[in-house]
Amino acid sequence: MEVVGEEERIGKSCNLEKVIKMELRRREFLKVLSASAAEVLLSGESLWAMGAKTKLDKQIRDKFPRRTLGKTGERVSIITFGGIVVRDSEPAHSAEVVAEAVEKGINYFDVAPRYGDAEEKLGPALKPYREKVLLACKTWKRQRKEAEEELHRSLSRLQTDRFDVYQLHGLTDVEKDVKAALGKGGAMEVILEARKQGLVRYIGFSAHSAAAALTAMREFDFDTIMYPVSFVTHYKSNFESEVLAEAKRRKMGIIGIKPMAKQRWQGEKDKRWPKCWYEPISERELARKALSWTLSQGVSTAVPPGEESLYRLAVELGPICKAPTGDELLELEQIAAGCTAIFS
Repeated sequence: MEVVGEEERIGKSCNLEKVIKMELRRREFLKVLSASAAEVLLSGESLWAMGAKTKLDKQIRDKFPRRTLGKTGERVSIITFGGIVVRDSEPAHSAEVVAEAVEKGINYFDVAPRYGDAEEKLGPALKPYREKVLLACKTWKRQRKEAEEELHRSLSRLQTDRFDVYQLHGLTDVEKDVKAALGKGGAMEVILEARKQGLVRYIGFSAHSAAAALTAMREFDFDTIMYPVSFVTHYKSNFESEVLAEAKRRKMGIIGIKPMAKQRWQGEKDKRWPKCWYEPISERELARKALSWTLSQGVSTAVPPGEESLYRLAVELGPICKAPTGDELLELEQIAAGCTAIFS
């Protein structure tokens, strides 16, 4: 009996020593961890859980379809966040809408000085996510001095140190817009200097006429183009075909605008859409077909109307858009026949 009792005592002593050693190792391990990580462990949330959450957030952002923005090589969401969405909105609401966009996976944001107070509203809202997204801006100015002032004003308003894409805005007339901006003393001189200084990464333009777009592409090696790509303008006048063909040949990133535009207002403007100068497509199924048509034309990303509800509809529809079928194409052609195109 005495022998058994002694063995039991020794066994308990050994177990106690093991427990003490394990506790010492545990404490040493906690010392190695940062204070915040140790706090997480002791509160019951594991580091694995933290990593899993971060990974999940990234998966949510990355699941939104992306395409390559031409020769820039950048991967952009197929739906662009147009700055007009937050024009005239309260700062808190602007921040909420932008945060939601980033969370959903929207990573391409476009704005311009001509969009009212959109720059002032978008800048603070986008600042927390600036390194995660691409920001594009524009200048409507054609002369060097004015363009330089506008560039720096936009940088300040948007609270950023550079633009990923900077564009000549609204090229329509070959002489007044294209030749003036690209000629001696023109806005392009400022943009090229800004690129050398790291204020601009890629250079593009937006255009509203085929003549202006084609001339611009011949005059300068642009990285991107913004151009109307709408089924209505296509079936009414084949408005975009020659321009897109040239842009693709040059491997430019194509940003399709007016994908959900139906026609010019026929009579009094609908008060539901104060930010739209044209009649937008708001009916869900037709909007899906219209957006699908635009996205099937080789564009990298499409810019929906500036109305928040229509932008949200485009974000919802984007991931389920597929190239229209034969019947859908026939339906779109028939609808276009009864519309007045916004460009011709």
